[in-house]
Amino acid sequence: MSKKHLGSRFDDFLQEEALLDESTAVALKRVIAWQIAEEMKAQHLTKTELAKRMRTSRAALNRLLDEEDASLTLTTLASAAAALGKKVHLQLKNV
Repeated sequence: MSKKHLGSRFDDFLQEEALLDESTAVALKRVIAWQIAEEMKAQHLTKTELAKRMRTSRAALNRLLDEEDASLTLTTLASAAAALGKKVHLQLKNV
């Protein structure tokens, strides 16, 4: 048999089950939370110190770093990036 791929794409399955948007959001949030946590480690920043730099509460920062909480405002993301000396770059891509 010379078929390279059998069956459908996983994204197609998620779309059929109405799970694609949610799983994409959770995956994106996990990447963002991981990147922020890694930058905090690189800069030797505590959660308390980063929250102060962001002018927010530590609880709000914990929500930002929570991989399972897909709710995230662009304002919060931009604030975290600025507090870390970074900028956010978002881009829409064709599917």
